[in-house]
Amino acid sequence: MSAKSVEIVPASGTEVLIPLNKLKKSPNNARKTPHSEAAIEACAASIATKGILQNLVVQPELDGEGTATGFYLVTVGEGRRLAQLLRVKRKEIRKTEPIRCVIDTANDPHEISLDENVTRENMHPADQFEAFRKLADERGFGAEEIAARFGVTPHVVRQRLRLGAVSPKLIQLYREGDLTLEQLMAFAITDDQARQEGVYERLSYDRDASTIRRLLTETHVAATDRRARFVGLEAYIEAGGTVLRDLFTEDRGGYLEDVALLDLLVTARLGREADGLRAAEGWKWTEPHLDFPHAHGMRRAYPHPVELSAEDQTALQAVQTEFDELTEQHQTAEELPDEVDARFGELETQIEQFEAKRLAYDPGDVVRGGAFVILNHDGTVRIERGFIRPEDEKSHAEAGQEGDGQASDEEGGGDDQATRDGEAEEEENEEEEEEQRLSDTLIRDLTAHRTLGLRLNLSEQPDVAIVAATHALAAQIFYIGANAHVAGIQPVKMDLATHAPGIEDTPAGKEWSDRHANWVRQIPRDVAGLWEFVAELDHDSRMALFAHCTALTVNAVKLPFDLRPRALAAASRLAGAVALDMTGYWRPTVQSYLGRVTKAGILEAVREGVSAEAAERISGMKKAEMAAAAEQLLAPTGWLPSLLRTAWTAAQVGAPDGAQGYDFCSQAAE
Repeated sequence: MSAKSVEIVPASGTEVLIPLNKLKKSPNNARKTPHSEAAIEACAASIATKGILQNLVVQPELDGEGTATGFYLVTVGEGRRLAQLLRVKRKEIRKTEPIRCVIDTANDPHEISLDENVTRENMHPADQFEAFRKLADERGFGAEEIAARFGVTPHVVRQRLRLGAVSPKLIQLYREGDLTLEQLMAFAITDDQARQEGVYERLSYDRDASTIRRLLTETHVAATDRRARFVGLEAYIEAGGTVLRDLFTEDRGGYLEDVALLDLLVTARLGREADGLRAAEGWKWTEPHLDFPHAHGMRRAYPHPVELSAEDQTALQAVQTEFDELTEQHQTAEELPDEVDARFGELETQIEQFEAKRLAYDPGDVVRGGAFVILNHDGTVRIERGFIRPEDEKSHAEAGQEGDGQASDEEGGGDDQATRDGEAEEEENEEEEEEQRLSDTLIRDLTAHRTLGLRLNLSEQPDVAIVAATHALAAQIFYIGANAHVAGIQPVKMDLATHAPGIEDTPAGKEWSDRHANWVRQIPRDVAGLWEFVAELDHDSRMALFAHCTALTVNAVKLPFDLRPRALAAASRLAGAVALDMTGYWRPTVQSYLGRVTKAGILEAVREGVSAEAAERISGMKKAEMAAAAEQLLAPTGWLPSLLRTAWTAAQVGAPDGAQGYDFCSQAAE
């Protein structure tokens, strides 16, 4: 009978090499939460490049009889054991790899494990940032190599390297607790330390990370800017432009640093677009502009309806027939096949092209007129056609009056209009002959009496007063410098685009532009025919024109230090009178509102529009992420800021007596 072999255990405190497969996890380990996969990966990468820098602390495993089994329980260093097992799995080492360990049988294993995890102090993050930077600067390690040596991603390394490049002055403030890590990350958006320190000196009580980023990028252009979207990042970089990227937030493409180069590229491309338009459509001139030049001072001609040629009419009918047949075939389908969907798109494009031919500019307007090529606020090109310079108007008039007479006929005046024009001209000649025989004083006296008579009679005829008011408004709105109105009503028009950039590109802005263009197509080209046009409209059409002209003069814009409290109060009453519902014209988006208020303002909007619980869920987010999340939450609610809300009385909406003032936002929230 053979004697049982006895495992000889080294004395406590002895350093020994123990095969990896002889090491086990200790049941006395104070750490009960497992090591994360990322932590084990990082440890394995470190060991692979530098070896085990700290010995494991172990105690021998004993069986029920108190005899050593030959295995050892890891009291300190379980993470290193798991990292080595991961390397075995990857076939980097053998399972019998010798591991340097220290035997400890003198101390309580649980207390040792607890001591290891409690009394150890991690290095300050700033020290880590600077150490990573030192590896890059002094040893020439790239982000990928550092990542491999420490088991982290290259992106994490780049972040730490960027933080290590922040001004030493700001790093020290971070060490001392005067800056948070979030603020330090905001400063790291640029490696210009002088600029970092300059922005820090500018900070007042508002030290929010978003404020720091805004100040550091105020001379740059975001990649989401319309100019950057129009040119494209690739074209900008290819031209030698540089992009500043924020490694700590979703920067949506970064920030373009060379603004002068970007503007040069934008101008050049807009110029090419303008040249192409002039060559293709035959305008006398085309001008590229970043924004629409509202102070152009030119008359605008609009396209007028024309009949399609027989060939185009036949082609349109064929395309429309195919479109209708496809629609009928697939009206019950939940999802269209790709080829059918593509064909629908082709047919819709062809129909739009044919419909566009139903409107055409007068050839004379094209020959003497021009167009503006403008950069839209979404980064696309917008073309505004039909503008005629004053000098071109004069040259056209000097060429003879026949052209104007023909233009009036084309507008629908016909022979009757020509007859009226002839009679009016004859009456004017008679008046001029009489005026030549009278003194200026007498003329003023007589016409003053005539004006008084007009006032008396007009005050008793509201229908004619509407004609006169509509004529006065339309004469000044649709005809530049005509000075053809007798009623002293002067519309004060304000360009809303100067107060809300991009407003003309919104659905509401386009709807107004289309409505205005529709009236322009109907009114006479010559202001001399405007009175008859207004007088001969049916009642509903005349009131619609009057409302349109009046609406163009409405000004409810509130400016800083505005001294129009009564006017703004009247605007609120007007909103109630017309039952204004701004949910049809405006939505709370990052661009329109949420990105332009504080985090507190965002949370207030979500509390009002959704719920307090929803606001609480996003309260811990950074501002950019919070604004994007709030946009999604508020999209279906119809929430509006108080400045856009309308309250109207029961009498105005026909509600029962005693009804409270109504706010559609509260209804939407219900």
